[in-house]
Amino acid sequence: MKKDRQKDGGPLQRFGVSMEGKLLDLFDRMIAKRGYRNRSEAIRDLVRDKLVEEEWAAGSREVVGTLTIIYDHHTRELQARMTELQHTYHALVISTLHVHLDHDNCLEVLVVRGRPRDIRVLSDGLLSLKGVKHGRLAATTSGKMLS
Repeated sequence: MKKDRQKDGGPLQRFGVSMEGKLLDLFDRMIAKRGYRNRSEAIRDLVRDKLVEEEWAAGSREVVGTLTIIYDHHTRELQARMTELQHTYHALVISTLHVHLDHDNCLEVLVVRGRPRDIRVLSDGLLSLKGVKHGRLAATTSGKMLS
């Protein structure tokens, strides 16, 4: 008998899930809209998302993420304060991307790696600066936990 294999060669485990018909219909519509080929792929991604949330909440492992910031580059001293914060937390910042969106607005993306608590301190510090119009931290995992 041939066993199903994952990409890493480990055997796939099957299990059953029971849910109300209305909830299942909503789930099926969501996964079709997102382009999943089947429910199993969607469920695996939902589980991974929850595991990443738990990894960030636990705070005990190195995590990664991106911090996206839109700001008015005319705001006095803003760029200097942003640079100062990034230098203070230089060990967390892997890379940055700076884009001039128009005459007034810039986009900055920071790729960060470290402990969740430290990344949040950096993120909160940057996003709370006067002149920052919007920003968001996208928290993810290094992938080590999901192997």
